[in-house]
Amino acid sequence: MKKIVLLCAAGMSTSMLVTRMKKAADEIAYECDINAYSIAEAKEVGADADIILLGPQVRFNLAKVKEQCPNCPVEAIDMTAYGMMDGAKVIKRVKEVLGE
Repeated sequence: MKKIVLLCAAGMSTSMLVTRMKKAADEIAYECDINAYSIAEAKEVGADADIILLGPQVRFNLAKVKEQCPNCPVEAIDMTAYGMMDGAKVIKRVKEVLGE
């Protein structure tokens, strides 16, 4: 089971996207654990994550999070997918990055 961590300013604005991602993952039987957290928690919650995704509002922290979590891929969520709350598109990108 893959651990997917989403980071945003306070851990709240990505909660709807997490719900949509979980639904999309269920539809394709992709086993994963998806949760949203505040960017301030990056180092702690990213320590055992398989991938970390940043919300558009915190994408400027990309280099910092990559430095804090060097053993995990870190990406900013596509702004269009985020704006449309397209959980399927985000899950598809997660699978691409993880080589699945």
